[in-house]
Amino acid sequence: MRSHHCYDAIPTSSKLVVFETTLQIKKAFLAMVANGVRAAPLWDSKKQCFVGMLTITDFINILHRYYRSPLVQIYEVEEHKIETWREVYLQGSFKPLVCISPNDSLFDAVYSLIKNKIHRLPVIEPISGNVLHILTHKRILKFLHIFGALIPKPRFLQKTIQELGIGTFRDVAMVLESAPVYTALEIFVDRRVSALPVINEAGSVVGLYSRFDVIHLAAQKSYNNLDISVGEALKQRSVCLEGVLTCHPYETMEDIIDRIAKEQVHRLVLVDEKNAPRGIVSLSDILQALVLTPAGIDALNS
Repeated sequence: MRSHHCYDAIPTSSKLVVFETTLQIKKAFLAMVANGVRAAPLWDSKKQCFVGMLTITDFINILHRYYRSPLVQIYEVEEHKIETWREVYLQGSFKPLVCISPNDSLFDAVYSLIKNKIHRLPVIEPISGNVLHILTHKRILKFLHIFGALIPKPRFLQKTIQELGIGTFRDVAMVLESAPVYTALEIFVDRRVSALPVINEAGSVVGLYSRFDVIHLAAQKSYNNLDISVGEALKQRSVCLEGVLTCHPYETMEDIIDRIAKEQVHRLVLVDEKNAPRGIVSLSDILQALVLTPAGIDALNS
């Protein structure tokens, strides 16, 4: 990974959407849905540079902050410009944009993603200042999966995830299918997780409600009704999104990586013999184990 550059993982053709910070929030989120992107770099014309990213997390934070606010109606927020929202939400605590050069190593990219707890890493050409691509955990794992077929496999890939202890097993965030969508938003904000196993009254996994599902509330213009149940929201999905894919403690690390790469999902729900959730194995967990742990670095818990 240290010998491969970020440029190596950039596809020959991909879609990149950039927003000017003076764009209305509503238009920005609708454009994200229309283009099927989960994040977009933000360009500030006054500063003549990229100042941040607009992500689905922003949409969730907006809904969570204003849906039950007695002072501001949600439709009023729609008219806000991106820069207005950033000023209100960040309140002056503007952090510099986390980015990487195409000449930096993929090892550095993995470390930056996990260390900063972000899911989107803009690759910016240092001379022109142009964004070339948005690197993700999924893209890097796909590169590893293809490139890894050409080199000897580490022995630990044959161990089970239970033996390796890879994933989150304690205090797993989940949501009842009968709970309102607003409850799911609260969990996303409070726990800073990217997806929730959806369980029925018996405690069995029946679905997965992710942050990406929330952005489709904008497409359906149904974000004025966040009191519908999570189960109902999953039925109303306009497109077939990432389903709930599971794994078991006795499966090997290699099997888990193959399934995630093949299905192109961001995580697997670890279940027991009764299909009850026992943990989550995410792309961050896998990249930490594959790339950083062998180098003696624990970016997940640092």
